[in-house]
Amino acid sequence: MSGLSRLSWPGIHGVVEILFLAVAIYYVLLFFRGTRSAQVLTGLVLLLLGLIAATELFRLDTLNWLLQRFMVGLSLALVIIFQPEIRRALAELGKPHVFAVTARERSLAEAIVQSAMILSERKIGALIAVERQIGTRAIQETGKRLDAALTPELLASVFFPHTPLHDGGAVIAGERLAAAGCVFPLSQQAGLHRSIGTRHRAAVGMSEETDAVIVVVSEETGTISIALNGRLSRGFDEEKLRRILVSLLHRAKRARSRMDRLRDQLELDPERLAAEKEAAADAG
Repeated sequence: MSGLSRLSWPGIHGVVEILFLAVAIYYVLLFFRGTRSAQVLTGLVLLLLGLIAATELFRLDTLNWLLQRFMVGLSLALVIIFQPEIRRALAELGKPHVFAVTARERSLAEAIVQSAMILSERKIGALIAVERQIGTRAIQETGKRLDAALTPELLASVFFPHTPLHDGGAVIAGERLAAAGCVFPLSQQAGLHRSIGTRHRAAVGMSEETDAVIVVVSEETGTISIALNGRLSRGFDEEKLRRILVSLLHRAKRARSRMDRLRDQLELDPERLAAEKEAAADAG
């Protein structure tokens, strides 16, 4: 108890400082995790900790003094070593506010709306899934991988009759037409109306297994519907479809953390990193 009584407990300001430093260190580690710079940072920290421990343990006062002077210039060295990462972080902070609807989101929604209206006017059936947080790579692999720049004309042409990829669904991921001719899982909901056809059941089934937004165009009536979270909403006109797509895509962007988007800029895709490691192991 005597030892505990001599401890100086931090006040409110001390607690705030500790929390601030903990959060800052956490996000720094999260930012560098998986990068080549992380190895440099880890090695540098371990080296400094080892030297400081050695100087304290063996009472190497001169070396300890040199380390203290070295720490002053370490900040400049870190800026030079991690200059690319710092530049990307500053560029990310300079982007439009996370809560603002960007031109990119509106452009993506507009391409989907225009293609849906083209198909609806001609009563051509369509099934379009827009990927959000949950990946759809397994679904993409059931069709033909395209990875093409998304335009209304390209998306609409996929579903025109007698084209090789018209019989299936299209997947949009990362503002690109990722795949077409894909097989979506059929919903087994007993509550779906008997008039709901296979295309609409596939849309509902896809929305049950992922958080994707699925736009459906009826081949019989040209009616535009949206499937989301296992529910199907029908009867969308152009303006209503545009408004709901912009809203849903905006929510998806807000749901992503800032660190996730920074890692995307650094191309730190976990599957890509795993593939690189496997390739390196095979080469070894």
